Amino acid sequence: MPSKRLLVVTFTAGFRHSSIPIAEATLADLGTRNSLYVTEFCRTDADVRARLTPSGLASIDAVFFANTTGDLGIPDVPAFLAWIAAGHAFLGAHSAADTYHESPAYLDMLGGEFQTHGAIVEADVRVDDPADPSVAHLSPRFRITDELYRFTRNSRANVHVLLSMDRVPPDGVGEAGAPADLLMAWRKEYGRGRVFYTAFGHREETWQDARFQQHLLGGLRWALNP
Repeated sequence: MPSKRLLVVTFTAGFRHSSIPIAEATLADLGTRNSLYVTEFCRTDADVRARLTPSGLASIDAVFFANTTGDLGIPDVPAFLAWIAAGHAFLGAHSAADTYHESPAYLDMLGGEFQTHGAIVEADVRVDDPADPSVAHLSPRFRITDELYRFTRNSRANVHVLLSMDRVPPDGVGEAGAPADLLMAWRKEYGRGRVFYTAFGHREETWQDARFQQHLLGGLRWALNP
């Protein structure tokens, strides 16, 4: 039995992605199949109030915001962030960056804030750190179809970039093909804690993509094994 425990948060206070059920199933399967962690879920406002507190997190090693949105109603956000900084892990996918827009401290912890997106299109993505286990399996450049976020509060100076786009994708936001530096996945230290974020995960098909699952697994292993 794995000794680590992962709390997957899928409660939403805004837009709710149809991919959430497959996201839950994927994360649970990754933990079981790799004997990495036991998965627990936080799905309702009552769950948030009970679990995302110092006492509710006492047995948890990492929290994963899987397509959360809005103000989740965490009773004490500073206490939650202090729990991460004390040596625990936070992971987020896609709209974890569309969560707590009114909390600069949360956004600072995450390393980016969702600003906008265009149409779902195929994009050319660059691997920034081929030695990192979350992206080592990917070609130096690869193509994937998803909803591609643009961010504010986002800088290479503040995060360790894993994936990015160096051209504007043809999704209707900006001039397609123009030079750009659009961060898509990163990791960072937060106090003694670890933070991993990937902007992908809008579509059910993305969560079912073996490349994305390996991306998540590498991030989870890094976050859970400081």
